[in-house]
Amino acid sequence: MKDNHHSQQWQDEQGLTRFQAISPLLDPELDTKKRNALRQQIAREKDISVRTLYRWERLHAAGGFAALRPLNRRQRRSAKLPKNFDEVLQQAILLKREVPLRSVEQIIYILEGEGWVKPGALKRSTLQRYLYNAGFGKKQMKKYSEAQYSSSKRFCKPHRMMLVQGDIKYGPELPIGPNGKKVQTYLSALIDDHSRRILSSDWYDNQEGRIVEDTFHKAILQFGRPDAFYLDNGTQYISRELHDALARLSIRVLHCKPYSAQSKGKIEAYNHFVDAFLREAKAKRVRTLEDLNRLWHLWVEEYYHNKPHSGIAEYYRSQGWEVPEGGITPLQEWNRDSRRLIFLDTAVVAEAFLHHVTRTVDKGGCLSLEGRQYEVSAALIGAKVEVSFDPMCLDTITVRYPGMDPIQAKPLTIGAYCDQKPTVPASMLPTEPQTSRLLDVLEKRHSARQQMQANAISFSSFRKDAPKGGEEDV
Repeated sequence: MKDNHHSQQWQDEQGLTRFQAISPLLDPELDTKKRNALRQQIAREKDISVRTLYRWERLHAAGGFAALRPLNRRQRRSAKLPKNFDEVLQQAILLKREVPLRSVEQIIYILEGEGWVKPGALKRSTLQRYLYNAGFGKKQMKKYSEAQYSSSKRFCKPHRMMLVQGDIKYGPELPIGPNGKKVQTYLSALIDDHSRRILSSDWYDNQEGRIVEDTFHKAILQFGRPDAFYLDNGTQYISRELHDALARLSIRVLHCKPYSAQSKGKIEAYNHFVDAFLREAKAKRVRTLEDLNRLWHLWVEEYYHNKPHSGIAEYYRSQGWEVPEGGITPLQEWNRDSRRLIFLDTAVVAEAFLHHVTRTVDKGGCLSLEGRQYEVSAALIGAKVEVSFDPMCLDTITVRYPGMDPIQAKPLTIGAYCDQKPTVPASMLPTEPQTSRLLDVLEKRHSARQQMQANAISFSSFRKDAPKGGEEDV
């Protein structure tokens, strides 16, 4: 189990490294000349051949991320290795410790120069795998930053879902903690670069990496796969889990330069609309996270998406095109775009965002995960198992062990009292009337719009079912 898991981990690591290397070359807007120049630059920076990059690009085009994972190899000693390979490996480890950023090719060059191995007797991929298994692999990948996205220059993609920007914003403190304790809230959002449409946005009671993954998961399920995400360098956006999930879906990740807020101008302009909402939510005296999200989605759908956006008009004027007198809303711009959306299978997206960890089953046939106990099987007592789970839904986890069918485990229920929620003191309940008239108007318009749609459907059904002919048929 340990060897299989370690081998799979190494395959995933190599696949992610390869995808990160060719990610800049997958930009569909690059012409042949720029792509060739960029390929040469990457080859120099990564210390790999241009031919290797070509091969990885062909593999990705044929089979996506899965094709970039190297084939599984048995963890046995090859007969082709030098007889003194143990000593050679120890010297390689010493060279890696001496200069951690020293490449495998440079290590082999030193070993050959010092007479440890004959020239050509040791392959780079072989030594790289053994160094990884010994704990000296290259685990951190460099993040690509696009030079053409200068903070002093405006840019806008010509079509929807070519680039999506993300951001996290602080919200109000709500009395949603134990005994009515106030808890800070956070808004995680993704916005389409071209149309400015909000693809996914929700308020959360924490700012852990899992809320960002949840936002990405929802956006991809609803609107399909974008070409790339453009993010800042916050810890939530550089997490291994997020990059792993997006790489498996063949989505590129671009990071803006540190301290260059101008390069994320669209999401920052959108934040002004968030500030306006927060003022209305304060007047409405929102007390729960559910109400905050309900009113927020109402604000986005009824107000933001249907309000003419000055940035869209500015983009078209800069191209020399006329703009309607009433302007263009994000929803209009999204719907008028002819670019086809690329939808992915729900199961594939769900699998990409799963977390995978190793746990040991205790004497009671249970394992611990995220502060919860899960009953697995008495047959697995003392065994190390692989656990796959959705960090936003821990009601069911999948436990795998070689030779056994996957087990769907649920949390143990210790007692009925565990499900009881703390009572909010009367002093924390709202005592003043709700006064946000803008949100009240939006709620009324939303209800009226839904009623009109329902009436239209009912009338359409009546007309369809009505008998044909004159008054004699009535």
